Amino acid sequence: MRNSYPAGGFGGPNIDGMWQALEDLRSRFEKRSGTRAGRGEVRSAVLALLAERPMHGYQIIREIEERSNGSWKPSAGSVYPTLQLLADEGIILAEESNGRKIYSLTEAGREEVAQADEPAPWDATGTGFAALPKAGIELAQAASQVGRTGTPEQVQQAVAVLNDARRRLYSILAQD
Repeated sequence: MRNSYPAGGFGGPNIDGMWQALEDLRSRFEKRSGTRAGRGEVRSAVLALLAERPMHGYQIIREIEERSNGSWKPSAGSVYPTLQLLADEGIILAEESNGRKIYSLTEAGREEVAQADEPAPWDATGTGFAALPKAGIELAQAASQVGRTGTPEQVQQAVAVLNDARRRLYSILAQD
């Protein structure tokens, strides 16, 4: 098999470290239930959904998970307190129906949604919940392909590119 790894792989311990790092990256970004959202995102997600139609709490949780392509499933412990807070603020109304509370926007809630300048968290292009994990997975897949089929020189070039990418990512965090 052309360009395949010998039993121990080629490239020595550095290449083994790269594979471990890629595996770590993949495992961090694979689909997880209960991924934490940023501050205020549960609120904006709830309001965006209730602007479409009244829902009960678990419908809201399922809709957020579905619309974020499974990358964010808020817990009941974050959604229900948000619903209570919104009700206390007069933004939503809770009505009992068939033994469940159905939440809908009040007039004040419709005004708040209309004034919001931001898209729903799952619609934020390039910054949505799945953008960074997806890019990380695709990078790991490309590196894996180079590792499986590339020449030793191509693997060395890939390692250099990945090292540069890592440094550049940390430099983003270092910016003010």
